[in-house]
Amino acid sequence: MTIEVRAIKESDIEGFREALDSVAKEKQYLAQFSAPPIERAIEFVTAGIAANVSQFVALDGDRIVGWADIFPDKSAAMTHSGSLGMGVVSEYRSRGIGKLLLVACIKKAQENGILRVALHVRADNERAIGLYTSVGFQTEGVMKNYMLIDGTFFDALIMSLLN
Repeated sequence: MTIEVRAIKESDIEGFREALDSVAKEKQYLAQFSAPPIERAIEFVTAGIAANVSQFVALDGDRIVGWADIFPDKSAAMTHSGSLGMGVVSEYRSRGIGKLLLVACIKKAQENGILRVALHVRADNERAIGLYTSVGFQTEGVMKNYMLIDGTFFDALIMSLLN
C-alpha cells in the first residue's frame, strides 16, 4: 500500500465527500451523521482552495481514504487561530495515515500564519487523542455532554496546538 498525501484539488471533491460520508455514518468521530449535499461539498472545497487554506487528502491509488483541514477563524482578533477537521476511513486506520495528514496540514497552516490550532474530540476517542498528543496538542478542557448520539451524551475534549 502506497499512500499519497497532497493538497486537495477540485477533482477530489466527490471522493472527499464519499470519505467524509463513510466516517460520518459511523456516528463515532464527527458531529455530523452524513456528508453534506454535493453542492455544499463543492462550495467548501473550492472556497478553501481559493483562500489557500490548509486542506489535504490521503489517497490509495485514486481512492481518497482520509482528509485533514485547518480553516482560519474569520473573527478579526482571531485570524491567527484555526480549527482542525479530519478523518480516515475505517479500513485505513492505525496505519499512520492520520499522522501524515496532520503533519502536512499543520505545516501548511503555519506557513499561512496560523499560530494556534484547536479541535474538539470525543473524550472516549483514545486513538485520536493519542494522535493529537503525539504532534504536540494539549488538552485545554472538557465540554460536558457535547454530543448527543442516539440518545447518549458524550463529552468532548478541547485540544490545541500553539506554535
